Amino acid sequence: MNQKNLFGHPIGLFVLFFTEMWERFSYYGMRALLVLYLTQHLIQATQTQTKVFGFATLQAGLEVLFGPLSTQALASQIYGLYTGLVYFTPLFGGILADRVLGPRKCVIAGGILMAIGHFLMASEAFFLFALLFLIMGNGCFKPNISTQVGNLYPPGDPRRDGAFTIFYMGINLGAFFSPLICGTLGQRYGWHYGFAAAGVGMVFGLLMYLFGQKYLGEDQFLKHQQRMTVAAPLTIKDWQALGGLMALAVLNILFWAVYEQQGNTLQLFAEQSTDWHILGWEMPSTWFQSLNPAFIFLLVPLIDRLSKRRAGQGRQSSSVGKMAFGSLLLGASFLVIIFAISGVDANQKISFLWLVLCTLIYTLGELYLSPVGLSLVSKVSPARLVGMVMGMWFLSTFFGNYLSGYIGSFYEKMPKQDFFLLLAVLAASTGLATFALKPLLKKAVGSD
Repeated sequence: MNQKNLFGHPIGLFVLFFTEMWERFSYYGMRALLVLYLTQHLIQATQTQTKVFGFATLQAGLEVLFGPLSTQALASQIYGLYTGLVYFTPLFGGILADRVLGPRKCVIAGGILMAIGHFLMASEAFFLFALLFLIMGNGCFKPNISTQVGNLYPPGDPRRDGAFTIFYMGINLGAFFSPLICGTLGQRYGWHYGFAAAGVGMVFGLLMYLFGQKYLGEDQFLKHQQRMTVAAPLTIKDWQALGGLMALAVLNILFWAVYEQQGNTLQLFAEQSTDWHILGWEMPSTWFQSLNPAFIFLLVPLIDRLSKRRAGQGRQSSSVGKMAFGSLLLGASFLVIIFAISGVDANQKISFLWLVLCTLIYTLGELYLSPVGLSLVSKVSPARLVGMVMGMWFLSTFFGNYLSGYIGSFYEKMPKQDFFLLLAVLAASTGLATFALKPLLKKAVGSD
């Protein structure tokens, strides 16, 4: 594959880096505001004068399943449904790319749909339609931008893992700036300014991809279509790899259910129970969600150096082991909040520094799980099914995100210490189960 390089990687990697950066800017900008927008404005507005198409039906359906819901519980349920479905539709987007459109056309279609969704957020009446466009667009976009990273490199290229780390940095660059920009605009100047800024970010990402396609190398989908005759059956090794990946995906459901509380109950905790004053100035609480990507920038070089050192000593950890350790770190992060609020009056706010420490620990856990999982899927999936398998991998995030909304509905019903202890136990249990099954999982997915 003859491609121009930049910093030792194909230029196409940086096209995908900035495309994903802007798409994540739009997603995390929306996510930073969603629960606050629902609890502080939209749900109350639907109970007075504002008509939101389909909202009453959605609320009635949720209350049939879960009983009467408070404003906070309803907001958590909607948050879980939205963030969950965002990771459900990639399964179908992967299949669509593998069999019909190819990954490039799917990414373009997804970007257009998401831009429409963000701008529809400017109208309260079309709130649910906006979410629907965002969900469908993300389904086309997310699995197919990730698989194109792997397609830039020939089989066995040692740069592949590093490429996914760089790509992951693009995700978090967008995630860092979006709460600072979209969150501040939404909280200080008006919700719709924040949502509009997210839409502008998505348009930038789409333009970056359209003008950068010439750097993405040969279209692997067209090449595959030209050579395709009758698909060979999957081998035993292929089935073992698929089984191992699916087992890991099931184990990861609880990880994402706990991790996604940062945009749900942790955002509410940051707003209601945390003091954000520094030198007499109060930061917007949505800035809390910029801590996670900021720590990723700081931690990635350290983890990379540690990984290379351990590899040089012949003690490189397996992918499965890293993922188990990441879940344990996620559980440990909530012990910080439990300690901070122990013995504190319910109406007393804690210093934002406790949330900073909590975020540092669960960010470290994320880095041992999320990019490792993406790289593993890219490496061990059967080549002709990689889009679909990437979509199936995101299904664990779908179930986890939906479960995060259900768990979040107990935030007001339980003492805060008990609620955060529940999160810690769920995450730690995932890590322990992954460690227990480590020998079988390593055998299924190969040497990793």
